[in-house]
Amino acid sequence: MLCLSLPVGLSLAGCGGLVGSVHKSAAAAGPARAPDRAAPPVVMFLGDSYTVGERGAVPETTYAPATARLLGWQVIVGGRAGTGFVARGGQAHREAFLELFESQLGWRPAPDMLIVSGGHNDWRFPPTRVAVAAHILLERARQRWPGTRLVLMGPLWGGGSPPPSALAVRDALKTLAAQLGIPFVDPIGEQWITGGRLSDSGNAHQFIRRDGTHPNQAGHRYVATRLADDLRRLNLARPARG
Repeated sequence: MLCLSLPVGLSLAGCGGLVGSVHKSAAAAGPARAPDRAAPPVVMFLGDSYTVGERGAVPETTYAPATARLLGWQVIVGGRAGTGFVARGGQAHREAFLELFESQLGWRPAPDMLIVSGGHNDWRFPPTRVAVAAHILLERARQRWPGTRLVLMGPLWGGGSPPPSALAVRDALKTLAAQLGIPFVDPIGEQWITGGRLSDSGNAHQFIRRDGTHPNQAGHRYVATRLADDLRRLNLARPARG
């Protein structure tokens, strides 16, 4: 889990060097007044390896913190590689999204928005089972944090031709979001990634790692721009609890 609770642009580097270096005139004037601006929104992500990084990757480089940097959020990222609404990832603790929500995010103060991104690892499971598990998770979040904005993001894929089972999971999640009145972001339907890793067509060769699945650093930055564009379209670039 990754917690980046500092506003974008604030750096910790060199903070120790400020001690004792304040000019006497500034010290005599008293403490500096904080800038008169609204606090940045607090946004949480819950997801699989696309969101937290594949095993061994640095989570700060994924699309979730990159989106926060683009939109000026404070961000907390939870989840685990290999997980999903039904799929249980990890080695020591085999947990799906609901358990990860409870252990990593649900005990925290309510954020302005929660983005749940998943379904990629659920393609082997019946779509109705995935939708039921997603429904339970989203309702749990609603009960825990009344007023927090919720966004459901469908499966991310490393190429432009996901298998029919992945499309069926996407369709089930999209239908659920409509039933619950929750905005749905559809990377597959919007063709964020096109072509294939080894083909000359599309953008997968530019944005996807050699494993054919996960974005490289440029890919995560690209995914962040696509997500940020969708959130602006949905008027959720600066979310606030209702």
